[in-house]
Parts: sequence; structure tokens; C-alpha cells
Amino acid sequence: MRGTVVGVLRGGPSNEHEVSLKTGHAILKNLSEEEFTAKDIYIDRQGVWHIGGRPVAPEVAIRSLDAVIIGLHGMYGEDGEVQKLLELHGVPYTGSNSFSSYLALHKVLAKDKAREHEVLSPQYRFVEEGADIDEAVREIVRSFLQPVVVKPVKWGSSVGVSIVGGPAAVGDAIRKVIDGSGGVLVEELIKGKEATVGVVEGMRGEELYVLPPIEIVPPQSDFFSYDAKYSGATQEICPGRFSKDESAKLMELAKTMHNALGLRHYSRSDFIVSPRGIYFLETNTLPGLTEESLLPKSLAAVGMKFPDFLSHLVSLALKRT
Repeated sequence: MRGTVVGVLRGGPSNEHEVSLKTGHAILKNLSEEEFTAKDIYIDRQGVWHIGGRPVAPEVAIRSLDAVIIGLHGMYGEDGEVQKLLELHGVPYTGSNSFSSYLALHKVLAKDKAREHEVLSPQYRFVEEGADIDEAVREIVRSFLQPVVVKPVKWGSSVGVSIVGGPAAVGDAIRKVIDGSGGVLVEELIKGKEATVGVVEGMRGEELYVLPPIEIVPPQSDFFSYDAKYSGATQEICPGRFSKDESAKLMELAKTMHNALGLRHYSRSDFIVSPRGIYFLETNTLPGLTEESLLPKSLAAVGMKFPDFLSHLVSLALKRT
């Protein structure tokens, strides 16, 4: 693969622009110079593509590429839109295809897939954009113990997620994030240990290699919010302090959700381990790859060097496994 030209997409118009810049930087820093010629492709907040600081049309930016590593997060990156563009122009890329990306990012559709495969997931109420929020709040307060979890249905990195209780607070939380988010998911709050589990296709000769579960211990005053994720205040233990049975079940469920959603190359699924069972929360099709991110930590725990992982991803994109 010497000389393979690899474009690294970073930035983008989503609320996760800054995290994507860090992911892209980590990819560019660790991509093997012996194997690849890297091209840094920046997408600004308005969706304009840039190479070397100059705006270019997407079809021009990708014309000379052998493959693309997608370092984008959230809408446009994980909702299948940039994947459609790359598919249209026949450019191989890392991560899941356009349809599966959309399916996994849409938290309601992903939960439906979980239930089809008999995977536990918190009860929820979906509030669509344009819905009567006051009526939705009345139903939520009647139906769920308070507090509840409020999260935008198509955003990632815990952007816009809150844990609130009571009609006024729930209504405010919904109104704060509903515009442009694709709707809002309101879930019952499941108490327990937070866990995340990554899977990688074709790693070490396995069809789907499951990485050790990570236990996430947010600050006592917080949950695994956006700030808790990237402030360094959260304790992330790998492998997590789970029983042998819990670890085995978490690994099995991560593999189940990867397959159920039709994903490819790699993914990371989030769970709550509670006395009632293990509950699926969501699956990330393009997990963060920053120095603070979870997937690189689980790769390091099994002795997989980050540059080798990136080389493996490009091989998967080019079907050179």
C-alpha cells in the first residue's frame, strides 16, 4: 500500500466540530508516512470543503484519493450524508455505509433494532420537531419516574443531553435542543455502571474482534456529559470492574448491535449495567479518536498501536484484509 493517498476528513457543520478537529489531528499525526500520503481535508461549519486553506468543491477534493478516513462526528459525518457523496464518486472510505450510518445515529431507529434482537433498552418517548411540547411533557411526567434523560435524537458526544425532572425542567430541556436535532428522545433513567465496548472487523484474524469493556465513572456531580467526556474529570477504567459474566455479556451485546445495525469496519456501543440487566444506549459508527477518546484506550489495553489500527482501517476500506 506504499504511496496510497488517503484523505482525512475533519471538522464539519455539526455540533461536534471541535471534537472532529481533534480526531482528525490524531489521525493525521499517527497515519503511517511509510505507507500513506495523507491529505488534510477540512470542512468548515458551513459545510465548505478546504485543502491547504483554500475552498474546493468536494468532488475536486476527493478526485485523486485512493481512500478516505472519515474523522467527522455527528450530523453530516455519522448520518450517512458524507458517505452518500463518497459512494456517488466511488471513493472507498472507512466506517459504515450511508444507510447503516443513518440508522445507528437515529437513536429511535437504533433502539428499535435493539428490541428486534431482544436487547434491553430504556423505555422512551420520542418528541418530533413541530410536536406539541406541552402535551408531550404531560405524557412524559405521567409515564416515567422523574428524573428522565433528554437527548437529541441525532447528535452524538452527549451534546445537548441532560438529566432533569418535573414538567418545567423537562419542557425547558426539550425546547433547548429540539430545533435542528431531528427530534428529542426522552428516556427513563437507568441507574448503574456506565460501560462502552468497541469492536473491530478483521482484527487479529477474527471476523469481529471485541475490545475489553471500559467502565466510565463520571464526576459525582455529573453524568457522562459532553463536558465530562472531554474535561479529563471522568475516570475511564479498562478493562472495567465488571464481573466475568457482565463482561462476557457486554462483549456479546456490542457484537450483536454492530451486526444488527449492519455496520462495518468498527463501532463502539454504550451500555448501562444495572441490577435489572444490561441496557443498550446507543452505538457510535465513528467513535472519537482523540487522545481523550475511549476506543484508542481500549485498543492500547490489548496492545494494538494506534498507527497499526489506522493502517488496518484503510485496508478494510480498500478490502485488503
